[in-house]
This record gives sequence, structure tokens and C-alpha cells, in this order.
Amino acid sequence: MIIELEEQLLEAIDNTVETASDDELFAGGYLRGHISLAAADCELEGIQDIAVFKQRTQASLDAARNELTPADQLIVATLWQRLNQAV
Repeated sequence: MIIELEEQLLEAIDNTVETASDDELFAGGYLRGHISLAAADCELEGIQDIAVFKQRTQASLDAARNELTPADQLIVATLWQRLNQAV
């Protein structure tokens, strides 16, 4: 279940490549890492709850917040919200 959602999220990111701005491409690449990490952690722990997966992805993003400028944080957060609504 989580693996399928991960694939859908990553596919949604991939589908924006042709029309995305440089900032959106960066945000997509950045999110890919956090999404895949959360999915792998859930898989290792046998977690199938999508809400837990999304919480872990958000927690990973929150923990790494200081890696990004405030402008980049906003771009990443906006893309993450759009992905959650689309998938």
C-alpha cells in the first residue's frame, strides 16, 4: 500500500519535469529523497498505514528544514501539499 503510494508520488513528480521551473525541479528532487526514505522506513517496520507514512515524510522534511533557505522551504512545502492533494 505504501509502496504504491510512493510510486504514485514519485510519478507525479516525474510528470512535472517537462514544465517545471528550476525551483520546482529542485523541490521535486528534494522531496523524492524524503518520500523514499519514509517509505523504506515504513517497509522495514512493517507499517502499512498511509497516515503514518505521510507523517514520517513530513517529520523528515521538518527535521531537515535548516538545510533550506526560507524561500526553498516554501517551494518544497507547496509541492508536498500539491502532491498530497493530487494523489
